[in-house]
Amino acid sequence: MASQPETDLETVMHALGRAARQAQRVLATTPRERKDHALRTAAAELRARRHHIIAVNSEDLADAQQRGLSKAMLDRLMLDEKRIEAIARGLEEIAELPDPVGSELARWQRPNGLDIARVRVPLGVIGIIFESRPNVTADAGALCLKAGNAAILRGGSESFRSSTAILSALHAGLDAAGLPRAAIQMVPTTDRAAVGHLLRMSEFVDVIVPRGGKSLIERVYAESRIPVLAHLEGNCHTYLHESADLDMAVAVTLNAKLRRTGICGATETLLCDRAAARRLLPPVLDALIRRGCEIRGCPETCALEPRAKPASEEDWYTEYLDAILAVKVVAGLDEAIEHIERYGSHHTDAIIAEDREAAETFLARVDSAIVMHNASTQFADGGEFGMGAEIGIATGRLHARGPVGVEQLTTFKYVVRGSGQCRPG
Repeated sequence: MASQPETDLETVMHALGRAARQAQRVLATTPRERKDHALRTAAAELRARRHHIIAVNSEDLADAQQRGLSKAMLDRLMLDEKRIEAIARGLEEIAELPDPVGSELARWQRPNGLDIARVRVPLGVIGIIFESRPNVTADAGALCLKAGNAAILRGGSESFRSSTAILSALHAGLDAAGLPRAAIQMVPTTDRAAVGHLLRMSEFVDVIVPRGGKSLIERVYAESRIPVLAHLEGNCHTYLHESADLDMAVAVTLNAKLRRTGICGATETLLCDRAAARRLLPPVLDALIRRGCEIRGCPETCALEPRAKPASEEDWYTEYLDAILAVKVVAGLDEAIEHIERYGSHHTDAIIAEDREAAETFLARVDSAIVMHNASTQFADGGEFGMGAEIGIATGRLHARGPVGVEQLTTFKYVVRGSGQCRPG
């Protein structure tokens, strides 16, 4: 859909908002069985339509290549049978999760006989703005549905065809369950002005969740009149403590950096204790370089690995989303934690250590949404956490932190039951 006059676009966006609000009222009290039926049917439809989805995705990829998108962006955009099957399994895993809506978080009685319960309820209508990844269409739509929320999705122009094809499978699931299609809607235009309208629609939208690059997140924070649940970027660290096992250090670092370089959980900076640098860094860096990774190191790193390029101050702040790794030798645990606090993005940070006391100190002191011991940062993912999928990784401190799954897409209300109590004057 091409760009259109501002007044027409506002009309289109407000129509989406009104339909979403009406659909959400239905979803708020929809029994689990119907929501799960919609998700399982959508999973089956994704599998049945996989050849069509791959065909339209190839058109998106061709356009993206012509536009000069990076390898990381192209990897995020690409769909094949394996990835479509993973999306379908994610929908089925979400269906298997307990329904959070209506569950009691706490319950107590007051001396006057009032019975008070804190009960989970949906957030309402959620606007999700994302780039490149067409799988977010399914992940976000399914998570919102399970938690009783309506979703308005605004994917990137580069994934428009792919996202539309996935949305059709979701709508088939909604139809089968007798639920309104407006429960999951997609902005029907690639016009960037639509984002501005969505960010101002506070009468229809309750929460905005952006998932994309730094410029998108900054725009959302600057323009939104609606509460935002987001992370700015994923500058993740892996720290090799002096007690680290060499084989584990090699295997975990390779996975953390190179399994998929374009995801937000990829390690971007490697830290290593000076006391173990000669033992650990040469084999770790050699393994990375042999697999095509560029190393940008501090002077001590460059002395140990001549193929490394000197790192600049900017490298410590950078989320490369590419086969590039910044490497620094540190004096010890305290300096590693200080470096992460100064340069990190509070996303995901890991320590490789056999010393459990050092590991527990790291886990307690590093102020990130996800902290790990002896594991790859690429496990920073809602699916890997048993959530079925995620909308994103929240790095703020309010409402939700870490993978945003079904429970994180709810809030709560207090249900008070009495027997005629009146408050004394």
